[in-house]
Amino acid sequence: MVFIVMGLFVIEAVDAATRYQLDQDGIRPRSADGLAGILWAPLLHADFAHLIANVIPGAVLGFLLLMAGRFLVVTAVVWVVSGFGVWLLAPAGTVTVGASGIVFGWLTYLMVRGLFNRRFLQVLGGLALLAVYGGILWGVLPQGGSVSWQGHLFGALGGILAAWILAGTDRRGGSPDSGGTPSLTAR
Repeated sequence: MVFIVMGLFVIEAVDAATRYQLDQDGIRPRSADGLAGILWAPLLHADFAHLIANVIPGAVLGFLLLMAGRFLVVTAVVWVVSGFGVWLLAPAGTVTVGASGIVFGWLTYLMVRGLFNRRFLQVLGGLALLAVYGGILWGVLPQGGSVSWQGHLFGALGGILAAWILAGTDRRGGSPDSGGTPSLTAR
């Protein structure tokens, strides 16, 4: 997680040094060339304050996700769902950057995975996260200003989708990397 955070700060420093020209590689809604922004938008931020606002909860939630052993799969699902949601619904003529969709997705994944897995301790963990971070969930609703509620909403939906997908592999006894095939164990 430390290297990811350091990388984000390096990218933001380069962005600032180029007078924020990298931000033009964010998501441009409903344009074919704007699709590439889905790959880059979570790595780019409007300024250092925007980056810090995402890094603080992101570092905590990312660490929890690493501990859960689902970081790559959950991040990939959330990244794509959040990006396509912004691409489809954000206002024309805008460019969206920032990792808040990822943060919302990580949060909702960690909050609901216990419900899909039917694991009591995960449900308790989700309730604890709801108590600590639940207030940010209001960010999925339309707001004024330059906040991408679309990224927040679709990031959150991506987290729920990831929890549902991964719960299916858990209930079948396999890992997400094994395609649901049960692992062999010696007795």
